[in-house]
Amino acid sequence: MRVISISRLREFWETLGCGDSEGTMRAWYTHVSNKTVTWKTWGDLKAEFGTASPVGNCVVFNIGGNKYRLVTRVLYPSQKVFILKVMTHTEYDKYDKDTWKEECGCFSPPPIRKKKATPPSRRQRRTGS
Repeated sequence: MRVISISRLREFWETLGCGDSEGTMRAWYTHVSNKTVTWKTWGDLKAEFGTASPVGNCVVFNIGGNKYRLVTRVLYPSQKVFILKVMTHTEYDKYDKDTWKEECGCFSPPPIRKKKATPPSRRQRRTGS
């Protein structure tokens, strides 16, 4: 899976006073971004992370022995995991759940990727003769 982006995790442990989370956040990132991790469905993800929870279109991971919450959006077809929000367990419980769900777009449809238009055929039509 391709994880986008580690900068949110780094910001959490460097600037938000949660330095003790660095080891567990890095371990999660290293594991998930491994080339051998290829989740095709929610079931694949749940088999690997039994404590993960679906919230609308988001997946919430329990990190560090249930000490932290990592809100993500997983796009299975493109093999991408977007990190949307990182919180302590206390913040997660105290935070108005509808607010973070709205901020993260958990109930918004995933972005639609438009296909490139194919140019019209340059082959000329035969005329009857």
